[in-house]
Amino acid sequence: MLEVKKLPLGRLQTNCYIAACSETKKAAIIDPSDDGLTIARVVDEAGWTVTHILLTHTHFDHVGGLKTLHDLMPDVPVACHPDALEMLTHAEAAGERWQVPILQPDPADRLLAAGETVSVGNVAFQVLLTPGHAPGHVTFYSAANQAAFVGDVLFRGSVGRTDFPGCSHDVLMHSIETQLLTLPDETAVYPGHGAITTIGRERVSNPFLV
Repeated sequence: MLEVKKLPLGRLQTNCYIAACSETKKAAIIDPSDDGLTIARVVDEAGWTVTHILLTHTHFDHVGGLKTLHDLMPDVPVACHPDALEMLTHAEAAGERWQVPILQPDPADRLLAAGETVSVGNVAFQVLLTPGHAPGHVTFYSAANQAAFVGDVLFRGSVGRTDFPGCSHDVLMHSIETQLLTLPDETAVYPGHGAITTIGRERVSNPFLV
């Protein structure tokens, strides 16, 4: 069974998620957005062991806590899609442009491929390639637990911005239509900002999708 803790962190209140297997107490940290010390403390208080640090994409506000966290957990692999690597190398500089100082993250340890499965204890996440908001953007989907960690692709009542370099509105909408709206309505959507929603809710009420 999947347990989830949501931590809105940093100046942009970007959601970091800790997704844990209740049976094995293994956990993944998804998008360590800021304050790696707080993330690590929450993990320790829950009694979980982190086996993965997973990045939906590498915009600076999703990796602001990565350096500190990786220093605290050097044996835990950091995983992202190959197309997200270049943006990761410029994360500190991007944060400076937005006047959000972060520590430059270390390089990723593992590269993700579309369609592969990442196992966190007994919880299996399928990697869905969902670009458009950022190069190499992925979604982590657990069918058994009806949960999708979608980063900045889909929000409650909105969709991801496409006015950044490397973005495309057409590509984003194709990702949503082919990768997310094909999921069951009951699927919980865990976005990078704001409230948790469901595929069914967004299918019928999101003004960008209706």
